[in-house]
Amino acid sequence: MSVETKTTCPYCGVGCGVVAAVADTGTVTVKGDPDHPANFGRLCSKGSALTETIDLDGRVLYPEISGQRDDWERALDLVAQRFSQAIVEHGPDSVAFYVSGQLLTEDYYVANKLMKGFIGSANIDTNSRLCMASSVAGHRRAFGADTVPGTYEDLELADLVILTGSNLAWCHPVLYQRLAAAKAERPEMKIVVIDPRRTMTCDIADLHLAIKPDGDVALFMGLLAHLAGTGAVDAVYVAAHTKGFDEAVAAAAGLSEPELTMRTGLPAQELQRFFRLFEQTPKTVTCFSQGVNQSSSGTDKVNAIINCHLATGRIGRPGMGPFSLTGQPNAMGGREVGGLANMLAAHMAIENENDRERVQRFWTSPTMAAKPGLKAVDMFKAVADGRIKALWIMATNPVVSMPDADFVEAAIRDCTFVVVSDVLRHTDTTRHAHVLLPSLGWGEKDGTVTNSERRISRQRGFLPPPGEARADWWQMSEVARRMGFDGFNYASPAEIFAEHAALSAFENNGRSDFDIGAYGDIDDNAYNRLAPFQWPQPVGAVRHTSRFFAEGGFYHPDSKARFIAIEVPATTARTDARYPLTLNTGRIRDHWHTMTRTGKSARLSSHIAEPFAEFHPRDATELGLSAADLVELESPSGTVITRVLISERQASGSVFVPMHWNDQFAAKARIDALVPPLTDPVSGQPAAKNVAIAARRFSARVYGFAVSAGKPSVSATDYWAIAKADGGWRTELAFRDTVEDWTDWCRDTFGIPTDVEPLGYADRQSGEQRLAFFDADKLLAAIFLARQPVAVARNWAIGQLQSSHSDLRKRFAIIAGRPGADQPDPGATVCSCYSIGVNRIVAAIRGGCHSVEAVGKETNAGTNCGSCRAEIRGIIDGCLAAAAE
Repeated sequence: MSVETKTTCPYCGVGCGVVAAVADTGTVTVKGDPDHPANFGRLCSKGSALTETIDLDGRVLYPEISGQRDDWERALDLVAQRFSQAIVEHGPDSVAFYVSGQLLTEDYYVANKLMKGFIGSANIDTNSRLCMASSVAGHRRAFGADTVPGTYEDLELADLVILTGSNLAWCHPVLYQRLAAAKAERPEMKIVVIDPRRTMTCDIADLHLAIKPDGDVALFMGLLAHLAGTGAVDAVYVAAHTKGFDEAVAAAAGLSEPELTMRTGLPAQELQRFFRLFEQTPKTVTCFSQGVNQSSSGTDKVNAIINCHLATGRIGRPGMGPFSLTGQPNAMGGREVGGLANMLAAHMAIENENDRERVQRFWTSPTMAAKPGLKAVDMFKAVADGRIKALWIMATNPVVSMPDADFVEAAIRDCTFVVVSDVLRHTDTTRHAHVLLPSLGWGEKDGTVTNSERRISRQRGFLPPPGEARADWWQMSEVARRMGFDGFNYASPAEIFAEHAALSAFENNGRSDFDIGAYGDIDDNAYNRLAPFQWPQPVGAVRHTSRFFAEGGFYHPDSKARFIAIEVPATTARTDARYPLTLNTGRIRDHWHTMTRTGKSARLSSHIAEPFAEFHPRDATELGLSAADLVELESPSGTVITRVLISERQASGSVFVPMHWNDQFAAKARIDALVPPLTDPVSGQPAAKNVAIAARRFSARVYGFAVSAGKPSVSATDYWAIAKADGGWRTELAFRDTVEDWTDWCRDTFGIPTDVEPLGYADRQSGEQRLAFFDADKLLAAIFLARQPVAVARNWAIGQLQSSHSDLRKRFAIIAGRPGADQPDPGATVCSCYSIGVNRIVAAIRGGCHSVEAVGKETNAGTNCGSCRAEIRGIIDGCLAAAAE
């Protein structure tokens, strides 16, 4: 028997429903919730692997003060005392909260209420500043509110879907599968991908526009001018529901065709093809994500997109509209409660005196923040220069994720008082905490999240709290009470949600888009039964549509939308002779943010196990780089070391590096250490997609690959990258100098007992050396060393950790570094869901499986979440092309 709990996934902004089942034995399994309207039962590779990330290994299980175990009373008293002292001595702006889209809405609400309504400062910002702030700013400029007009269904109903700055296949996989299924059902649907890289999303695209970094403003300005010149403008809609059209068109028309081509890097014929597609396809949805937002012109990009939809009246109707895709599970929920430094709760404006007064009366608070607080980049500058004396970081890892990451780490390290609430003991940020508070993780905490289509869903706990871990809302409420504030005596998250809902309706009367007043009196029982719903849900009203703005009704005082007259950025190129390449950072398929969760899963690490830099072949040749080399990347802010990946998918002159790796998993791979603190002037969002860097080969005398049953101690090695593997760990290594005694090195690194002698092989001429250590029939560790990047069947070697080695011949096979005829090598993992390697897929293709569906039927690859289907199709195309030569 097992008990099932309906909850939601803690990863991206799709907000998939999950059914978690706990068996009598305590075993947990997960599956997609077939009734949840976001995913209808689908899960991606990360969601499917959730049970592999909920163990207690590395968890913070009790409060710590100065690195030593303590109790809640002393820890909370100390936090309250130090924050209160800073406020008394230096004023309310001397303290700050840095929070996260990983928090539940109830946590977010309490944090915002405490900081803005009781401490009296707006110095609360969130890691959503790094992903969605430009969308928020663009929405507010155009609509008068942070409103996402459409729904996921619009992607399936549209005849043209534009994906700009969005690798949907890897970053929002379930939404990608919904779109792919819709196109398979209606092949006449057109999909355009706008991205400097040819990502896996391009697998279903009819047109890929390989735009220059930050060329989006010019592209959509050109589109607006084209629409105005071809009669595609909905003059009735524009006249009735908008302002500023003429000014916006005049600004767009000032961009000449040669300049448009130069700014975008796109041939004139490609531009015209795109423009005509948009012009001639009324049912058009434009989805945008980090490639648009993470820019010094991100807000203008958003408004350039919205301008085109307003001009054609393609908004708020089925299959039409601009659509912002959020990156985190509760980025939207944080925006609803005012989690950003320049917002108030319930989508009210902190700069509006009437809004501030209304919120203060509702909270009966002693003081209210009178101005916007410090946005993320400026907040950490204030930490560095001493203006902020006390900092509380919750559920995020800014030492990895913030731009100029080394500067941010130094600022946190030198801050007089730092509190960190987290689930893991060891992160790049927790190592600098004066007080470390143990929070509840996914499967333990209880509350709500809001996805990209404004759908509020419950996240329910189905596991007992481990150790002394407590909810984030409880931690903040306890500190608030100790600081002498009333209004924080919450007994459950249901009480907080009810207050949040009641505030959204308080004196609203239709003035604000966000209104969930229908839930203002919800009790614990109703809260526990709460089904997913989209806002708005006002008191006593039945909303007949789930979309906004088809008939106008915008949230500016005159109810009209605003066209924004945009100027093309003065320059988009940041490179120079010293830093000639453009860095583009982003996500990969199977990892999430800074890997504090996904790094626990061997399955998720099997697809890509170490940080990499993706180069175009031409750039690699010019730099003297070969596949699998190591490369050192440098900007004025710092340096990193990664593996080289050479790919035609990458644009020449650009380098792509994922943002996930950190000091817990690699020697020097915090890529945001290279990103400067350059921000959009409107949104304050950092620019992470257009960074000038230099690259040079990392010279090593010895390269290594190792597998071990225990976690290795490799921090002193010049280059290392570790990852969980079935049965232990896998490690990539490189050394600037050779090691005198590799046996002793292995004993120290892998914890090998002195009485265990290695089985070894060495070739002085080639420089190859291999050592393996066994305890009875179990492999403890094996290392493969060479003068060049090590060529070894990695997945086969990893599999030896769980094999029996009583047969001496199998031990020698490890030393040989390749499997025998009876042990086929699966090859590099392609399908993480079923751990299917490339060699097995190639074998199926050679056996006659010439479609993704046929390969799936033969191997199961691509039949669960579907995130690997594009990669499988590429392998098929490559095999068939080779066979035809």
